[in-house]
Parts: sequence; C-alpha cells; structure tokens
Amino acid sequence: MIVEKFGGTSVATGERMANVAHLVARSAQQTGATPVVVVSAMAGVTDRLRHAARTAASGDARTYGLIRDELQLRHDQAINDCVTDVDHARGLRAEVSALLQDFEHLCASIHTLGELTPRGMDAVSGLGERLSARLVAAALRSQGYSSQMVEATGLLVTNNHFGNATPLLEETTRRVKEVLLPLLERGTIPVVTGFIGATRDGATTTLGRGSSDLTAAILGRTLPADQVWIWTDVNGVMTADPNIVPDAATMPSISYSEVAELSFFGAKVLHPLSIQPLVDPGIPLRVLNSLNPDHPGTLITGAITNGMLIKGITAIRDLSIITVQGHGMQGVPGVAARVFSAVAHSGTSVLMITQSSSEQSICFVVHTQDAAAVAEQVEEDLAHEISRGQIDGVTVQDQVAIVAVVGAGMRGQPGIASQVFGALAEHNISVISIAQGSSEYNLSLVLSHGDVNNGVRAIHDRFGLGRSHGNSPREM
Repeated sequence: MIVEKFGGTSVATGERMANVAHLVARSAQQTGATPVVVVSAMAGVTDRLRHAARTAASGDARTYGLIRDELQLRHDQAINDCVTDVDHARGLRAEVSALLQDFEHLCASIHTLGELTPRGMDAVSGLGERLSARLVAAALRSQGYSSQMVEATGLLVTNNHFGNATPLLEETTRRVKEVLLPLLERGTIPVVTGFIGATRDGATTTLGRGSSDLTAAILGRTLPADQVWIWTDVNGVMTADPNIVPDAATMPSISYSEVAELSFFGAKVLHPLSIQPLVDPGIPLRVLNSLNPDHPGTLITGAITNGMLIKGITAIRDLSIITVQGHGMQGVPGVAARVFSAVAHSGTSVLMITQSSSEQSICFVVHTQDAAAVAEQVEEDLAHEISRGQIDGVTVQDQVAIVAVVGAGMRGQPGIASQVFGALAEHNISVISIAQGSSEYNLSLVLSHGDVNNGVRAIHDRFGLGRSHGNSPREM
C-alpha cells in the first residue's frame, strides 16, 4: 500500500490534476494495490484565503468578495480541464460554488466582528484543500477509476492548538482504519484533504503551513502503508537549493535523521515534522517530481547510505542572534536555565545555542519576528542580575542566517570543520557563531545574511557535492 501526497504545484491547474490522476493510476498498476492520495490546495490558494480573512478583520468588506470570485473562476477552469463528463462537471461547479459561498459568509462574519481568531483563521485556511480534493477525485473518475473525496476533519483528531494542531494518534488511527480501509477493500481510491484536521468536538484545525506532508505521514503510519511518496516539483532532496547552487544534485538516498536536519534548517522539500511518524515503524518515504515522474527521486529510510561525509547544505534566513553576557555569569549556577526559561515564557523556539567556555556569554538564534519579544522577556526575567551587574545586558543582532552542513558521514571524522571554515575564508566570509550537535550529523554556522549564498556555494564546491551525487537538476 502506498500513500501519495501531491503538493500545491502538482495540483496548480486542471491539466496538472489530470496528470496527478494519471500518476496515481500508474502507481496502482505498478503496485497492484489501491493507493491513498493526499492533496494540498492549488498553489497560491491558501495565501489568498488567509489574505481575505485578514483584510475582512481589518474592516475591508470588498476584498474577500473579489477573492471569492477569483477562486471560483480558477477552480471552474480547472474543472473544464480535468473533468470530461458534462453532468459531473456541472455538479462539481455547484459544490465549489457552495463552499466558496460558505467562505464568503465566514469572512462577512469576521468583518462584522472586526476580529480574526486562530480558530476562525483555521476555518478559512483549510478551504483550499477541500476544493482541490474534490477536483482530483473527479479527475480520477474521469479517467475511469473509482475515487472518493475524504475530508481529513473526519480522520485526523487533533488538540485545539489552532494554527499548529497536534494529531492525537490513537483516536486518529481508529478513524483512519474505520473510514479508509473499507474504501481500499472496494478498490476505491480515497483522495484526502491535507493540512487540516478537527478537534474532538469537530472544530476545524490546521497542522501548520505546508503540513500536507505530515498528513500523508500520519496516514502512512496509521493504516499502515508500505511506503509514503511525496510528489513535489523537484527531483527529490537536493544537495543544496538549486536556485543558489546551479550544480546541486539529487541525493539518491538519505536517512531519516539527515533529512530531518535539512528540513529543520530550511530545506523546503519536506515539512520538518513529516518524518517523525514514520521512524518507529520504519516506513520508507520517497520524494518524487510530478513534473518529471520517471526520475527515481530520493529514498528516505533509517539506513545511513552511500558513505558520503556531507549529504547536503541548507540555510534558514531572517534570523536574529541574541547574546546574554556578563563577567558575573561565570561560575554562577542556573543562569542558562533562567535565560531559556525566559525564552520559553515568550513562546518562542530556539534554533541554535552556543555558550563560551568561560561561561561569560550565551548566544542563541531565533526568528527575527520573535527577537524583540524574546529580548524583552529575558531582560525582564533577569532584571535582578542585570541591576547587580552580574549580566551586562542583552543584545540583538539582526540580518543573520544559519547555514547547516548535514551528513552522518561527518561523525568521528576529523577535519570537517576546518574544511568548512577554509572554504569560507577563501571567500572572505566571517563566521559569527558555530554549533555542532552531539550526533555530529549537523554543523551549524551563523553567517551575515549577505554572505549566505556565497557561503553555501563555497562549502558545496569544497566537498564536490554536485559531482559526488551525480546528476545536477539541469541534466535530468
């Protein structure tokens, strides 16, 4: 059994939805089993929905109506291109119109209240997947296959953390088996909405932006599936962003731990949490390109493969480095705990931490949008130490980025850091801070924002990643 997820670019038009139906049919023929399909919204639709809700809350009574009309036209055109039966197409247009009317009514309520709650935003944001899943199921039926759209609100039971809900695995497993297994036994292809779930009392939630990958992984675990396939618009997991490094290559294989590091530090091919549900059961995940489906893509498993020291390099931008320093910190127990307790109070995640061996400074990296609130909270919680001169103060440096060099082959290998620093030095790039995890799978460097692209290219060239992994994306 295969769970196949198709991203927004893969379902961006009616022609591409028809292509999705063809790919699903091909995989069913190859495996001899009925697949489960998970779809994102058409590319750009979620952003338009969220924009409509925000403008409605700000007092704009016009924009959400215009966006409703825009989305109606776009989905109607897609129906024309992927649904062949005239009567079926007519009924589908009516479904789309009814869903968009509900969206317009919801935005009108938001406008009247002048307030957009996280729960309201989730109700609006998930509409794109509800639309695209109906169209993809119809495209499959147009190609002669039995298919049924399934809303994940009836499958994924989550907590009530709107905007970034966590699935409750035991209850979700029960519902997945109750709903999907009978369809699969009848040979009916379920097309499931990605990104969304629902609380126990039925309120729509979302799992976080880009989380349709996570939906597929959860379904893969709970069924369970033999593999999960993530169809995107690149030829698998790349050694670097091909927009930065022209000779970036596809990795034929990579481990769960390595791809988790790459995803966390900015690689956009997979949602950072999408690997977690698959690790314990050992379900392989393959990343494929729906626009180049004959390419084998990247296979992700628990195995450390191909002996490469470095697998890939990625970067996460728009960060700030916060430094807490003072001579009075040296030898004083509990200072670090106090600092990160303050960070936790601000509700912010820390991306990287370093501390000087003299214990006179602690540096950590957060997203720039959170930096001011974090610094204020740290200063508030450590006001006593600051007043006594134990801590000199809290400083914030914006316009930085983390470049992560990832590879299980680095573990126990001397000289990796020196090669990285040497490559950067040759291009006159300064390193602001450095950290390496105990697993030694990841060497993280803080660079000035303006040095990121040159830094990634320099390290990629030093280790010959494009040549070592084989084909570049321009050759495929």
